[in-house]
Amino acid sequence: MLALNSPELDVRAITVVPGNVTARQGLENALRMVSLANHCDIPVAAGAQHPLFQKLITAEFWHGKNGLANIELPASKCKVDPRYGPDLIIELIHGNPHEITLVPVGPLTNIALAVEKDPSIVPLVKEVILMGGSIKGGNVNAAAEANIYNDPEAAQIVFQSGWPLTMVGLDVGDKTLLGRKQLDQLGKTHGPVNDFIYRVAKFLVELSEKFGAAGTPMYDPLAVGVAVDASLVTAPPMHVEVETHGEFTRGETVANRRNEIERNVLRHFPAGSGEADRYIIEGLDKIEPNAKVCIEVQADKFLQMFVSRIQGK
Repeated sequence: MLALNSPELDVRAITVVPGNVTARQGLENALRMVSLANHCDIPVAAGAQHPLFQKLITAEFWHGKNGLANIELPASKCKVDPRYGPDLIIELIHGNPHEITLVPVGPLTNIALAVEKDPSIVPLVKEVILMGGSIKGGNVNAAAEANIYNDPEAAQIVFQSGWPLTMVGLDVGDKTLLGRKQLDQLGKTHGPVNDFIYRVAKFLVELSEKFGAAGTPMYDPLAVGVAVDASLVTAPPMHVEVETHGEFTRGETVANRRNEIERNVLRHFPAGSGEADRYIIEGLDKIEPNAKVCIEVQADKFLQMFVSRIQGK
């Protein structure tokens, strides 16, 4: 909804991926939301039905049984676009070279499938701004953030593809809390979108308060906010890999903050020398950053933007 209320952005399409809810429920939610916003002109396409290599993990506990805080929006006036989500992504990128910014706010399955099918899209994408990841620990467990955890293999494909990428993760999302102040502001204005967002925010704020938080983290909207205004965040370049095998760390975004790695060389020693073969550090090698990682955010400035745009101001 923030994207649809931001004049800086021209939303060309929405592709649906399973994450907080199933793919079927997510598609229904997307159709009802674009209908509520009177944007049936924007294609809404179904995509992947499950993660690449694991079973789906849904989050009704956090987002309500339908993923929309249990709010039943009116039936959609919009129709599903018949194209497959990853194919639609490929088509739009080829049709608009160097103009498309991808802003995934769920697991990265659709984008990974698009890249795997047509790697030629990578140099044609203007930028990828994704909500996901963390360099300070997870929210699913000690290591992993939910969107990355829900499809680590897809995330690794996206991070290693070689396009300009900005990671808007927990490091800034957890500092950007919508609380009672912003909720009261939204409650003073009315309209279909305003009232819907107010009810969703109220559900999330109340749930957060049950767990001792002062507000609900604005994870997904903040990624859109960075697409609107990159100056909202401080995002130094780092090399990021996604852990896909660890027993305790699967789904972790492992960031090299120094962008360098020790060069270890195997040294062999003659028999009888009393020395066992071993690796010896010979120096440091630079590694190329593949992402800008958001570590600081102007939270109040973003929250003011969010509230005013949802209010239609």
